[in-house]
Amino acid sequence: MAGFGHTTRKHPRSRSRTWSRSGPDRATLGIIGAICAVAGFFALGIILGPVAIACGWLAMGRSWSGARPVPALIAVVLGTIDTVLAIVWLAGAGTPAAGMF
Repeated sequence: MAGFGHTTRKHPRSRSRTWSRSGPDRATLGIIGAICAVAGFFALGIILGPVAIACGWLAMGRSWSGARPVPALIAVVLGTIDTVLAIVWLAGAGTPAAGMF
């Protein structure tokens, strides 16, 4: 009779089946980052650019070494371009001659 912790099997289930994932996987983060990067060219580049960089960086496993998924790399590169263009646009809008009138 098995009871009170005296079982014949030490690990009844494999770890991969019992491990619960609380966040999105790397492929999803790469796709989300690429979508944010493309959308950043049209609206809110100062916000969507860093979001795309962060999603792409997390999708790559927070390192530059090893195999890099293509959507994650696209997200990092386009997110960087979005952020730089938004900063240049904001700096240009702050000059006195850039007003509408």
